[in-house]
Amino acid sequence: MNILIDIGHPGHAHLFKNFAKIMLSKGHQVLFTTRDKEFEIQLLNHENFHYKCLGKHYKSKVWKVFGLLKFTLQIIIISLKFKPSIYLSHGSIYAAISSWVLRKPHIAFEDTFNNEQVRLYLPFTNCVLTGNYAHPFLGAKQINYAGYHELAYLHPNHFQPDISIKKKLGVLENEKYFIIRFISWDASHDIGQKGLSWEQKRSIISLLNKNGKLFISSEKKLPIEFQNFNYPLPPESMHDALAFAQIFIGEGATMASECAMLGTPAVYVNSMEAGSINEQENFGLVHHYRNGNRVLEKIQELLEDSELKEKSKAKSLKLVNEKIDVTAFLVWFIENYPQSFIIMKENPDYQLRFK
Repeated sequence: MNILIDIGHPGHAHLFKNFAKIMLSKGHQVLFTTRDKEFEIQLLNHENFHYKCLGKHYKSKVWKVFGLLKFTLQIIIISLKFKPSIYLSHGSIYAAISSWVLRKPHIAFEDTFNNEQVRLYLPFTNCVLTGNYAHPFLGAKQINYAGYHELAYLHPNHFQPDISIKKKLGVLENEKYFIIRFISWDASHDIGQKGLSWEQKRSIISLLNKNGKLFISSEKKLPIEFQNFNYPLPPESMHDALAFAQIFIGEGATMASECAMLGTPAVYVNSMEAGSINEQENFGLVHHYRNGNRVLEKIQELLEDSELKEKSKAKSLKLVNEKIDVTAFLVWFIENYPQSFIIMKENPDYQLRFK
């Protein structure tokens, strides 16, 4: 089987990496296509995956339309040589149209439920895999699985954090450290949304810097006043760093959800609703704020809890135990498609064998 996986975000590289390794070990062929946006190429290189870079990511609406034509045509041309049996993506319109043109199935993961994006790729997609938390219904093509994207790479079957990350970060054994994530706000699903103001960011940075070491990961270049807090290690080390952090504060849902899987308290600041975050908030793992108001007070409250980390680890374990190994499920689903689609429609509990 030849599998073409299109990714458009660093999180997508993580989402599919364990699946790709397993499929390659079984003798299948896997090819990634990507745009040069953030850390995608670095992550693919780190895993030694075969990939094709389609060029720079476009930000403006006008250039995004041009990109739709350009990137789709590139994937079609690449496909004519690679001859994919199936296409896999996180809601990629480029992969969806390419698969439709070449009459091959396209399987999409979805967790942002951006209506504009979904409307574009859904007509050209055969199946959409979505978590079993509350979210918009996508119709007959939807298959719910008991998990999150983040469990494809952070499930205990696939990930155990490396304690040596502290030494690499220059953190003492009993020293607390914090991680902040700022996003660029130029993704299609970010349009009309908001997070922290720069004044609020300054206040948070000041508070955390007084209580331990601080590291900032930012999609955009930080102002000079904050550059000494830049996360200093390669992006592939971030999950180890998140696992041992005392608190995470960020504007991106992916890293907040990753923290929920790792047992690190997360303060997520974004006006956009996310069903996965809502469920994790019910477990007390993520604290969601639609704007920066009262965020500082929440961080102060968390800092004062001497058993914060232990409580979060216990809550995370409870949540993860209710979910499946998403990678194991995906390997079965793709290898047995389209029969797997029928099985999941008739007997959704079949997936529980992948816990």
